[in-house]
Formats: sequence, structure tokens, C-alpha cells
Amino acid sequence: MTQNAFAILCQGSDLSRPQTLEQLLSGVALLLPMLDVIPNAAIFIKDNQARYVLANRTLVQRCGLKQLQPLLGKTSAEVFPEQLGPGYTEQDRRVLEQGLVLEDQLELHLYGSREPGWCLTHKRPLYNCDGEIIGLAGISVDLQSASDTHPAYQRLAAVDEHIRANFNRRVTLGELTRIAGISVAQLERYCKRVFHLTPRQMIQKVRLEHAHRLLLTDIPITEVALQCGYTDHSAFTRQFKALTGFTPRQYRQATAP
Repeated sequence: MTQNAFAILCQGSDLSRPQTLEQLLSGVALLLPMLDVIPNAAIFIKDNQARYVLANRTLVQRCGLKQLQPLLGKTSAEVFPEQLGPGYTEQDRRVLEQGLVLEDQLELHLYGSREPGWCLTHKRPLYNCDGEIIGLAGISVDLQSASDTHPAYQRLAAVDEHIRANFNRRVTLGELTRIAGISVAQLERYCKRVFHLTPRQMIQKVRLEHAHRLLLTDIPITEVALQCGYTDHSAFTRQFKALTGFTPRQYRQATAP
């Protein structure tokens, strides 16, 4: 439901769009007390320079702050550690400059405890009534626990177990559908309902979780890539950066004691 409201806020018709970001904020600010009570989602709006102009309490707290004011006017690169922040801001700039829309982007984040956590991120450009991008809105929703009440849960649990046992090699949709005894379309639909992820995202998640553990050691990054099921170092680096915003080397530096 949160994502649906988010999409409505960002889309709108040409006639209903504000002329300036300030006009939009004057209306959205009235909703901030409600956004502040959502504990599992970081919600924010940024201007066309990728600077925060609004954020809910969850995001403020995850930035290590007690109040919103110190966050306003700053980019992610200025708020988060230097190894991490620039990657988040780079993603913002693609949204602002290219009109990129992010939907259900699986991302690995570091929280205040320095422990990794998974979220699904959505970002959309905000347009004025002239069709110009005046900012962006974003929401990062913490990945929820699997729903064990779904009729197909046991079948999908077997799929998840198979992925966790074989993530260090190529895992195909064909073998996953054989394990579950359902079609590809059903597998995609049921995995989304139970795990809130597509099968491909489930594989990526397990690989990145293992990569996180290995990057805390002195194992060469090339070896980390191989142990996580990637055929070469460059493929591993590309996907790792896509899901975290920074390279494996930067991540290792960021998580070093």
C-alpha cells in the first residue's frame, strides 16, 4: 500500500502537477506525521540537486540523527560514510538527469549497527506542470519476513533451500520449477507473494549475503566472486555495485573494523 501511494504522488496528471518543488512540499508536509510512524520504510524527497528536502523519522534515525533539520539541504554523499554515500547520490543523479524510474530495486544497505540489511527501493522523478524534473521521491522498504501461510510455502521453501545450497554455480529457472512442481509464471508470482522477491532476486540476495561475509576477511576479491557463483571478477563487481551502490573493494573498506 505504501508503494501504491508513493506511485500516485509521483505520477499525477500534467494539470495536477505543481509548478515548483516548494508547492509540492507544502502539501506533502501535511502527511509527514503519518510518514513518521512507518517504522520499516525510509521515505524521502530530494530537489533537482539530489539534496534532501523532506524525510521521515525512520530515515533520520538511520542517518544517526535525532531531528530532520540537520539532514535538509544535504546529499547522501554528505550524510553517509564516504565509501557509501557517493554511490547513493550517483543513483539519484540518474533519476534526476535521465528520468530513470526504479521499481523494486533489491539493495543491500548498512544500518547504524554496521550490519547489512535488505530493502526494496523505489525512486521516481518528480515533474512540474511543464514536464520538467524538479526533484525525486524515494522509498526504501525493509524486506519483510517470508509468509509461511501461503499454500505453496513448503514448495517454495524447498526452492529457497536449493538456492542456498547451490548459489555458487548457475541456478536456472528450469531446475527451480522442477523442484516446486509449478510453472515459471506461478513460480514468479508465488515467490513474490511469499518472499517478496523474484527468483532471480532470491539468488542475488543469497550470493550477496555470502559475499558480505567473505569481504570481511582477507580473501582476494577475485576468489570471493568465484565462491559466490560469478564467472568473473567484472560481472561480480557490476552486480555488487548495482545492488549496493559501491564496489566490493569500497564495501570492504567501509566495513573494516
